[in-house]
Amino acid sequence: MSNQTTKWSQFGTLIIVFFFWGFVAASNDILIPVFKEKLHLSQVQSQMVSFAFYVAYTIGSLIFLVISSVIGKDLLQKIGYKNGISLGLIISALGTLMFYPAAQQESFSLFIIGLFIVGLGFSLQQTAANPLAIIMGDPKLGSQRLSLAGGINNFGTTIGPLVVSFAIFGSVTASGSDADIQSIKVPYLILGLAFVIVAVIFRFSSVPNKINLETIDTTDNVEPDGSKQALETEAVRTPPARHSVLAYPQLVMGMIAIFLYVGVEVSTAANLPEFMKEHLQTPTDKIAPFVSLYWASLMIGRWTGSVGAFDLSQGAKSILRFLMPYIAFGVFLLVNKIANHDITPFYIYALLIVGLIACDILSKGNPARQLLIFSCMGILALLIGIFADKMISVYAFISVGLFCSTLWPCIFTLSIAGLGKFTNKGSSLLIFMIMGGGIVSLLQGWLAAPEHLGIQYSYFVGVACFAYLAFYAIKAKAALKQQGIDYDVKTSGSGH
Repeated sequence: MSNQTTKWSQFGTLIIVFFFWGFVAASNDILIPVFKEKLHLSQVQSQMVSFAFYVAYTIGSLIFLVISSVIGKDLLQKIGYKNGISLGLIISALGTLMFYPAAQQESFSLFIIGLFIVGLGFSLQQTAANPLAIIMGDPKLGSQRLSLAGGINNFGTTIGPLVVSFAIFGSVTASGSDADIQSIKVPYLILGLAFVIVAVIFRFSSVPNKINLETIDTTDNVEPDGSKQALETEAVRTPPARHSVLAYPQLVMGMIAIFLYVGVEVSTAANLPEFMKEHLQTPTDKIAPFVSLYWASLMIGRWTGSVGAFDLSQGAKSILRFLMPYIAFGVFLLVNKIANHDITPFYIYALLIVGLIACDILSKGNPARQLLIFSCMGILALLIGIFADKMISVYAFISVGLFCSTLWPCIFTLSIAGLGKFTNKGSSLLIFMIMGGGIVSLLQGWLAAPEHLGIQYSYFVGVACFAYLAFYAIKAKAALKQQGIDYDVKTSGSGH
């Protein structure tokens, strides 16, 4: 399989669902302040938007595991992978229908139920889509394809807040901040129709329905951001199989890491509107570009990490690793310019991107080292945001997106390395822990109340999350070394 090229026609179809996940997830950050203002919610109540959406991933994973256990076979192996994605899209479409009666009745409960159902569909889609991305070509380039798909996901997160803001306020440059919840109905019905259309496209596409995951050597897939070549095969040895998937410490600790990583990524953005309203008196309708920049920051990092998925010379790849972050930043500026936002305040953010590039170079393509460096930078960004104020704090909090950008593939790679026959079950358990996005957001929302820590000091929750991620980077590296998996051993010529 090492000479396999990426099946771009299949992959191009697959990444559509990655776009949808990002579009909806980031749009939630616009719904949160609107629901809080118009439905008279507390900050912790408003965080139920994130809680319901991300806990749906956990419930969806549980349902998947129970059904697979009852039928005695992996559900996706039985119904087919592309059929599973189509079914997930239909489930999500049903969730969007709930937005119509929810808007009619201005019912927060119905909105939450709708988002929960959308999340259930996304859970099935994600369970099927990630292994498909790996097998659509050389599995050694699977993480680069996942980074590329993540880049498309974050294009959705970049434009989602702008589109939903336009739908709610009538204009992205409205002079007033009067939100109309009734206007949510049409865009979400259109989104539901798009889900159905794409479900049909998938059903009749060339995307494979059956795959043999046993042919994928996941320990070869060690490049979280495409910045290095594969390790020598003798440097990554498959250790003897253990009796249970939970007997692998890198997975057990990795499950906690995924929980906290998704938690800090989501809660940082979800509480940003409240910080801007309290500390800068920013109107609700003016917050969307800043939320968009946060999610664009993840796109900036992931577009950089996708370079390795392309068949280019090493020289071209080296140049692109410096250009891609600014191309992604340019996309953010262009989208906001089209939306008639004033983009001049965002130019200074280009300086922070230099920090991302420097950290990427220092990581040397090692997932454990990258996780450690980026987690420490995430702590630094949050501490600056906590102890500074006004726009310095805003940009510090937004820069957390830069340092979250490649953490998913880092943690995922470290967690499933060496699992052998337990790889699929380990992957399912990691997706199960996505619920951290809802629970950590809810915790920070509760602590953000004036009688507790207040919105600014509530960001210490994120500091604690990053501290564990740094700890995991060190412990996972040690645990893998004991199993004969050493990410420090590189092939000749794999230097930066």
